[in-house]
Amino acid sequence: MGELDERAHFSADQKMLASRALRRRSLLQRAWSSMPAFADDVVSEVPNLRPAFSHVPAGRNHLFVPGPVNIHENVIRAMHVGGQNHRDAWFADFYKKSLEESKMIFNTTAGTPIFYPGTGTGGWESALTNTLSPGDKVVTFRYGMFSHLWIDMMQRMGLEVEVIDCRWGDGADEEKLAEVLAKDTEKKIKAVCVVHNETTTGVTSDIGEVRKTMDSKSHPALLLVDGALSLPTGLAVICVSDKAIEASKTAKSKRCYFDWADMLRTNPSGNVPYTPETQMLYGLRESLKMMREEGGMTAVAARHHRLAEGTRKAVEGWGLKLLCKDPRWYSDSLTVVEVPEGIDSQKIVDIAYGKYNLSLGIGLDKVKGKVFRIGHLGNMDELMLGGALCGVEMVLKDAGVPITIGSGISKATEYWRQTAKPIPTRETLL
Repeated sequence: MGELDERAHFSADQKMLASRALRRRSLLQRAWSSMPAFADDVVSEVPNLRPAFSHVPAGRNHLFVPGPVNIHENVIRAMHVGGQNHRDAWFADFYKKSLEESKMIFNTTAGTPIFYPGTGTGGWESALTNTLSPGDKVVTFRYGMFSHLWIDMMQRMGLEVEVIDCRWGDGADEEKLAEVLAKDTEKKIKAVCVVHNETTTGVTSDIGEVRKTMDSKSHPALLLVDGALSLPTGLAVICVSDKAIEASKTAKSKRCYFDWADMLRTNPSGNVPYTPETQMLYGLRESLKMMREEGGMTAVAARHHRLAEGTRKAVEGWGLKLLCKDPRWYSDSLTVVEVPEGIDSQKIVDIAYGKYNLSLGIGLDKVKGKVFRIGHLGNMDELMLGGALCGVEMVLKDAGVPITIGSGISKATEYWRQTAKPIPTRETLL
């Protein structure tokens, strides 16, 4: 009897719980039926609550600016190391080998490499302060934003600067330089300063011809050259001649951190005067190793030339023009493209990043709004650059530039296909 009563009581509880569950389900069903409209309202408000640029899209950012450049994953992994004591015994040999191997970049056996943590701007300052004194006369060229910035640095350091102004889109004019040097009968000019690759305009000056011009006038001035290496970005790698080292012994410009004397005193033994950029040195060593395996600087330059030629053919296919008009000055590290009248190039750059996660270079200073820049220096191959050119075509169409989709990329890919060579060690597959 007790068992029956307990069972009956349990049955009543079950009924009560079931009734409550039914009422709750009914309430949930009514709420659910109104949920879509409510949810839409909430979702529509969410983007306004999120910080700008906080969304990380699928895929990756497609980096095609003049710099910083794409870095090979081997180099990234090489730099992914913890802190190490540069006063321990291992460092001296590591540092000396790093210095010696870097001579390959400059195609020299006699020059003395020096490393500084910093960008090329630090390299500029070290070259000027170690070789010149306030009041010294220098001659240089202005044909873009970066050559202009170097001039600004020279003037702020108290140097007397004679500027040879060139059209933005041209390189260093050797004939004008010859005229300036010919007039300098008292040899007051202490240095000729040249930006090798002017990334504002997509121009590479002929440093060999500049040197020949100086030699033809038997002029004793130093030749200071700004280059861009990205080995990796953030490491200033400079190389100085014996003549430059001699000049540094009498130069009166104030310097401390960038004083070559401290480096020249400590580097031969594998030591450094300050805490070194150890992680970047690992990246440098790996970069140099990969360059040697590719075939050295000649092979690296040939790869970049081929990539650049394909890009220039794409620009031709779009019916657009390069800012650099003379092929002898074409840069192989980037391509600078003029936009049609009535189109703001900033719009092209903004659409590329905002819609396709493609980073392109903006126009600077005199060419602001008139050009956009496609960088192809560093870890780069046809498929990477081809994807970027596809993106550029979509962007140009979106921006109202009258092009035909496929008109540029087809010319680039056909050129690359015809000039492609087997990857070393994979020849047997073909």
